[in-house]
Amino acid sequence: MKVGIVAQKGNARAAFLAAELREVLQADVRVDVSTAAAIDVSGVEISRMSECDLVVSIGGDGTFLFAARGADQTPVLGVNLGEVGFLNAVSPDDALDVVAAEVERFESSGEVPAREVPRVEATGEGDWFVPPSLNEIAVQGPQRGHGHGLSVEVRVDGSLYTGGHADGVLVSTPTGSTAYNLSEGGPLVRAGVDALVVTELCGTDPMPSLVTGLDSDVEIRVNDAPYVVVSGDGRRHRVEAPETIRVAVADEPARIAGPATDFFQALAKLD
Repeated sequence: MKVGIVAQKGNARAAFLAAELREVLQADVRVDVSTAAAIDVSGVEISRMSECDLVVSIGGDGTFLFAARGADQTPVLGVNLGEVGFLNAVSPDDALDVVAAEVERFESSGEVPAREVPRVEATGEGDWFVPPSLNEIAVQGPQRGHGHGLSVEVRVDGSLYTGGHADGVLVSTPTGSTAYNLSEGGPLVRAGVDALVVTELCGTDPMPSLVTGLDSDVEIRVNDAPYVVVSGDGRRHRVEAPETIRVAVADEPARIAGPATDFFQALAKLD
């Protein structure tokens, strides 16, 4: 079995746990370049995590997103060193036992049980796209705030939802509803609910956030901006305006291994 390990950059505790896992697991263990530098071993590029059978993320939700980008369809198991941990259900004290159990299960069954969660991707009129993202796609201008932003029209399944001037637009998955979407006043969506959330960022005449089906097609037309930044889980793509950005659920979901996070327990940590 091939196990990938991605530890939070600059976190000594995460690096120590990564080194410990690497030592005790009865598996072919690979670590990403950043983690490798922290524990003084050879590493692989994050994109090669997709070659593994299981990827272990050690850190907060940001580390999980980074690991998931490289893992693609490989199941990701999250060890929580962050404050909230919507994506990371395993405590550091339990990490060795939980990961070892997943390795044993794979050796006996040939698979890692995992829950599928939707990702969103963006495409444009030109030959460009933002790869599948676990949390959200964000469409924004060069800067936020007074005198900046962009002129947008947002259509859902061909019908006009909102239009006007705004700092940007978010299209979030249920997983992403607890992240950027929440900080912008969007609603929480419990894991397992088949929905997308469309949220304007500081619109001049804003509509409330819209919860719509996973099969919805969201088009964001940008008519007036120096340029447009389309980003997903930290990956940014710059395009010229005017431009129409189409956001939809990706064909291939992300896969999360290990025990499920208690949504409401994690929610209580936001207070």
